[in-house]
Amino acid sequence: MFARRSLLFCLFVFALIARVASTDNTPYRLFPTMYKKAFQLSLPQMVTKPALLGGAETLTERIPLLANNTVVAFYGHPFSQKMGILGLYSKEEIASRVKAYARYYDEVNGPDGAIPAYYIIYGTCWPGGEIGYLKDSVLEDYISYAQSQGMLVFVDHQIGKYSVKASMEKILPFLKYPNVHLAIDPEWRTLTPMKEIGSITAEELNQAQQIMQDYIIANNIPGIRMLVVHQFHEKMILNRDRVRANLDRVLLVHTADGFGSPALKKSTYSLNSKAENMPVKGFKLFFKSDFPLAGWDNPLLSPAEVMALDPRPGLIIYQ
Repeated sequence: MFARRSLLFCLFVFALIARVASTDNTPYRLFPTMYKKAFQLSLPQMVTKPALLGGAETLTERIPLLANNTVVAFYGHPFSQKMGILGLYSKEEIASRVKAYARYYDEVNGPDGAIPAYYIIYGTCWPGGEIGYLKDSVLEDYISYAQSQGMLVFVDHQIGKYSVKASMEKILPFLKYPNVHLAIDPEWRTLTPMKEIGSITAEELNQAQQIMQDYIIANNIPGIRMLVVHQFHEKMILNRDRVRANLDRVLLVHTADGFGSPALKKSTYSLNSKAENMPVKGFKLFFKSDFPLAGWDNPLLSPAEVMALDPRPGLIIYQ
């Protein structure tokens, strides 16, 4: 009986996808814009297995990766031991470590898969709001290696004194790589990093998404790409109830940042969860650091505890 129901369900899903794919003027995205993990339609793995490495457009590329996967990323700057775990080890060692963490999540996230990732600070905010950029050749080396390992890469821009539009335009070209997604961090939209928490407006975040979608379409880039935005303080996204998260080609991931005790982490996440207009959530954790000014999570939440958050986050970042 179970096998028969499974077969009927699969036939229904394939018929639904075929109908959507062949209908004119239908949305590109084959998975609902607004969703919570608890209510997702569980599509067969043969349909949802992500196509990370490019090639011809498939139905797979029209389903967001986070629809049926947890992405686990290690964060930082390749040349800084103070800015996160990614700077403490070689790209090969980081790949090995983050894959191990992805397996931990794969064990506790039910039928979902788990995808490892590098989360690389490309544009670093300096005093005065100037931005120091990682060499493109270094970033591209990480991207190429990630492709060979079946990994994603998030390219993060800290904005500084510049406009969100200018910051987005600086990182858009990396979308030519099929495993690349983008991120902006409002905390560092400031002239005095480490002394002031920066901010962006809802209008700027909407503009960033639209710029990204327009670029994807204009350059015939297949698939749906993620745009991650960080928040741990209400001022970081001003008028956040006006944020739209309904574009076909861009999946906005609203990520809870900040270090602290489990109670504080959960409180921050709860505040972010109230922004239901940004339904896709991420969660950031902090390893213990030897850097005197760095904070960390004490104790670090386990993968099972992270997966128990409501709504369940799809992107997990370790700094």
